[in-house]
Amino acid sequence: MSIQELVDAGFHFGHRTSKWNPKMKPFIFGKRNLIHIIDLRETTKGLVTACKFLTSLVHTKKGVLFVGTKWQAQDIVVREAKRCGMHYVSERWLGGTLTNFDTIRKRLERLEELENLEKTGGINQFSKK
Repeated sequence: MSIQELVDAGFHFGHRTSKWNPKMKPFIFGKRNLIHIIDLRETTKGLVTACKFLTSLVHTKKGVLFVGTKWQAQDIVVREAKRCGMHYVSERWLGGTLTNFDTIRKRLERLEELENLEKTGGINQFSKK
């Protein structure tokens, strides 16, 4: 992807200058109208690094989770994840999905138990309250 293609796609538009994280300073080219302008040379380097990393994951048969919850990205995230047989999140990202997965796993196990009870009719032993 060329720098011109990134400009055409609007990759250079950052967030408002009042909402920045100082750790992002090396990646900010400047600011215009209270919006940070992203350094597309650094973006290009990052994209190349990410591409190499993803290629190595796929070659070693590891999975990749595609995440795109903004409406502009949802369709392409779903389409491309399905195309390569990977998992995806295109709706709301649940906080703690990665950092608190033990708790989420327990809740998923409980959901499976309840679904099995429902299939076997055992759910009727519980009151509605």
